[in-house]
Amino acid sequence: MAALVIAATMVLWLAVQWLGGRMGWQARFVFLADLAAIAAFIWALVVTWRIWQRQKSARKGS
Repeated sequence: MAALVIAATMVLWLAVQWLGGRMGWQARFVFLADLAAIAAFIWALVVTWRIWQRQKSARKGS
């Protein structure tokens, strides 16, 4: 799930950047896409870290 979020976020962010430049959007609207992408990447990082910690503790327990 985290990998899908990372990949989809990158593709969507690139599309918004391209569209924003092509259509002359104001920087504040494109900046919203930047903030949304950062939020998605942070979420994916937290999920990945939790998976890593869970696997690490499972290995210690066995």
